[in-house]
Amino acid sequence: MQEPLLGAEGPDYDTFPEKPPPSPGDRARVGTLQNKRVFLATFAAVLGNFSFGYALVYTSPVIPALERSLDPDLHLTKSQASWFGSVFTLGAAAGGLSAMILNDLLGRKLSIMFSAVPSAAGYALMAGAHGLWMLLLGRTLTGFAGGLTAACIPVYVSEIAPPGVRGALGATPQLMAVFGSLSLYALASCPTRRASCSLGAGTKRPCGRWPGCVGRTSMSTGSSSRSRTTSGDSRVSWAEARAPHVCRPITVALLMRLLQQLTGITPILVYLQSIFDSTAVLLPPKDDAAIVGAVRLLSVLIAALTMDLAGRKVLLFVSGYAVGWGPITWLLMSEVLPLRARGVASGLCVLASWLTAFVLTKSFLPVVSTFGLQVPFFFFAAICLVSLVFTGCCVPETKGRSLEQIESFFRTGRRSFLR
Repeated sequence: MQEPLLGAEGPDYDTFPEKPPPSPGDRARVGTLQNKRVFLATFAAVLGNFSFGYALVYTSPVIPALERSLDPDLHLTKSQASWFGSVFTLGAAAGGLSAMILNDLLGRKLSIMFSAVPSAAGYALMAGAHGLWMLLLGRTLTGFAGGLTAACIPVYVSEIAPPGVRGALGATPQLMAVFGSLSLYALASCPTRRASCSLGAGTKRPCGRWPGCVGRTSMSTGSSSRSRTTSGDSRVSWAEARAPHVCRPITVALLMRLLQQLTGITPILVYLQSIFDSTAVLLPPKDDAAIVGAVRLLSVLIAALTMDLAGRKVLLFVSGYAVGWGPITWLLMSEVLPLRARGVASGLCVLASWLTAFVLTKSFLPVVSTFGLQVPFFFFAAICLVSLVFTGCCVPETKGRSLEQIESFFRTGRRSFLR
């Protein structure tokens, strides 16, 4: 009797032929191609951070100009200026709240793309403003877009990046945000400053590693795993959230975000030119603001180049804000959050972060008017000391580790993967 097809050894009957293993050259070419796609996807995603950084410091040159404005519809009092500066953070908190739902409902890609809609609408309102309400609404909408991107983009980048370059790629959101801020400072130095109001950004961005990529694999090579589900609910339950291996990393990420804001970076950037106006600086305040933006950009570049070599904790200890607590806390947030809770938890961290920023930004000008500039800066310095203690006691080193290894550390408590 004739042998079955599956038992035949001839090439004509080889039902499941075995492919020869790829040569080292083939593997290198595939790896290079996939890495290029990761870099392109990261660049496309972080374009949203350019608009975020631009919108955050938008009030720095605009508030002094509106306070001197002769147009009664656009002239700002001190109280109105504090609202114009701080309402962005309320919008960002709302963006973080929405990210708790959209991150898992739409996925990272569509959430980031959606942020372009309120961003464009906000810039359009401020560009054509003929009253305070349009300025405040436009500022709120750009803040909403900024909060949504702040919750989605770092998570997306961490999920597609290979462990060996996740530090460098994880710094690109902050790098692009700082570049957006520097662009605003540069435009503020030009005679056509009012034209800067209409700048907005909207881009299409590729898909990430978890919800919203259903049925598709991650593009990253060297990343520890593929997208994990093709069906079922990817959200974490409240019962799971109370488990120590889930609530502990969420608490660490949440405290990092709160401490970063309590260092005072948001009110300082929002009122930067006004701060220089009240000090005896030699250069014009708008030039001083541009110098601060350039130094921040250089510092984040240094962080991107050294983060995967020196490690996260070392830079948090020995560097300034723009090298350490600026870019690294966003990266660590996206690294330590549990995978199943990452969409909701990142939105929660951003919500708490920007509510804290609102309190600081709204109260900064009244406190300065009552007690002087030194009081809030002494408070910010004290928070920096607390941040050092927190880093030493609670923050794990994640350099060169996959997201699964980091999650395993919080689940088991074993530090072997850190060695």
